[in-house]
Amino acid sequence: MVGYSSSGPTADDMKTIDDIKNTEPFAVKVADSVGKNRIAINIVWTLICGFLVMFMQAGFAMAETGFTQAKNAGHTMAMNFMVYGLGLLGFWLTGFALQMGGAGPFATLGGGATMNGEFTISLFGKEFGLFGTKGFMLGGDAYDAAIYTMFLFQMVFMDTTATIPTGSMAERWTMKSFIVYALFISGIVYPLYANWVWGGGWLAKLGTNFGLGHGHVDFAGSSVVHLTGGMAALAGAIVLGPRIGKFGPDGKPRAIPGHHIPMAVVGCFILAFGWFGFNAGSTLAGSDFRIGVVAVNTMLAGGAAAFTSWVYMWIRYGKPDISMSANGMLAGLVAITAPCAFVTSLSAVIIGSIAGVLVCVSVFFIERVLKIDDPVGAISVHGVNGAWGVISVGLFADGVYGDAFNGVPGTVKGLFYGDSSQFVAQLVGTVTNMIFVFVVMYVFFKVLNLIVPLRVDPELEVEGLDQAEVAVTAYPDFQTRHSHR
Repeated sequence: MVGYSSSGPTADDMKTIDDIKNTEPFAVKVADSVGKNRIAINIVWTLICGFLVMFMQAGFAMAETGFTQAKNAGHTMAMNFMVYGLGLLGFWLTGFALQMGGAGPFATLGGGATMNGEFTISLFGKEFGLFGTKGFMLGGDAYDAAIYTMFLFQMVFMDTTATIPTGSMAERWTMKSFIVYALFISGIVYPLYANWVWGGGWLAKLGTNFGLGHGHVDFAGSSVVHLTGGMAALAGAIVLGPRIGKFGPDGKPRAIPGHHIPMAVVGCFILAFGWFGFNAGSTLAGSDFRIGVVAVNTMLAGGAAAFTSWVYMWIRYGKPDISMSANGMLAGLVAITAPCAFVTSLSAVIIGSIAGVLVCVSVFFIERVLKIDDPVGAISVHGVNGAWGVISVGLFADGVYGDAFNGVPGTVKGLFYGDSSQFVAQLVGTVTNMIFVFVVMYVFFKVLNLIVPLRVDPELEVEGLDQAEVAVTAYPDFQTRHSHR
C-alpha cells in the first residue's frame, strides 16, 4: 500500500505509483478509456452537426416561401416540410444502403465494419464501385451506434438536395407528383452519385486507379449535395415550364415579386447558421482541429459573396438588391462547401466573391436567355455554384490538409499549388454529375408526367394552390381583404 505523509507523497511513494502505472493492465485501461472518449466526442459532434443541418430545412422553407407569392405560401411550406419526412423514409428504405453500404468501417465513429458491401464492375483492369449493398432499412448488421450516427448525418445532407427543386418548381407543382419525386431522389438518384464520391465508389478512386490527384474531392457536398439538387431543379423546371404570366408575348420575362422578403432573408440566415454543421461536421470528428479552419472559411465565403452580389447589383442596376444579396450569401456557402477544409482564408474570400457575382449573372442568364422560370434562383445558387465550388478545390487546395484522403498518400493540392491532376479529377466528377443527374431526372419527370401530371390546372395556378393542394390558406385574413377590393 502506498502511504502519504502530511507533506505529500515521498520519493519512494512516487516510484511505487510509477510502477503501478507502467503495468500493462493500467496502460491498456488508460488507452481504452482515451479511445472511447475520443469516439464519444466524435459521435456527439457528428450528431450535433447533423441536428444543425436538419434545422436548415426551416431556413429553406422560409427562404423559398418568402421568395414566392402569398397565394402559394402554404403549398410551398408544405413541400419543404414534407420533403423531410418523405426523404427520410426513402433514404431509410434504400438510399443509405446504396450510398454507404460499402463505405465501412467508419473509423472516427468507432464502428461500421459491417458496411462492407460494394457492387463493382471491372473496366480497364480497374474496379469501379457503383453502389452499396449493405444496410437496407438499417436492418441486420447495420443495427450499430456508429452506423446509426452516420445514417442521421448523411440523411440530413440528402434532404438538402431533395428540397432544392421545391424552389425551382414552386407555385405550379402538384403535390402527388412531388411525393413520388421525393422518394425517387432520396432513395435512388442522390445515393448513387453520393456513393461514387463519399461511399468509396469510382469517382473517389480516380486517384488510386488513374493517378488523378486524390480522386474527386468534395469535403462537404458542393457536388454531391448542391450540384445534384441544382441539376434536378433544372430538369424539373424545364419539364414543368414557366409560371403563367412569367413571360410576355414577346418572350421577355416579367417580375413576379416574392411576397415576404424579410421572411426570405431570415431563412437565409438560418441556412448560414446551419451551414456550420454542414461543413465543419463533415470532419465526422470533434477531435479534428481542422474544424476551426473549416468554420472560418465557411463564414468568410458566405460574407464575401453577400457583399459582391450586393455591389454587382448596385453597379449594374443602380440600386443594391437585398434578395439577390441573400441568395449571394447562399451561393458563397455552396461554393465553399467542397474546398472549405483545403484552402486558406484568402482563397475562401476569393471563392465566395466569385460566387456572389456568378449567381447574379446566372440568374439573369437562365431567365432571359434560356427562358427557364426558377422562382427562387435555386438552379443558380446550388447548381452553378455547386459546380464552381467543387472545381475550386482543384484550383485552390493548398496541400496543408487531407493526408491519405480517398486512400492516396499525401495532402490535397490544386492546380495553383502544383497538382493539375486534381483539377482534372474535379472536372470529371462535375461533368459526371451534370450528365447523370440531369438526364436521369429529366427522363424521370417526363415519364412521371405521363402517369401523375406534374402541373396543376391553370385555373388553380391563377387562384393559388393553398386550398386546392394542401387544404390551408397561409394568410386567410389578408386574402379575404384583398378579394373584396
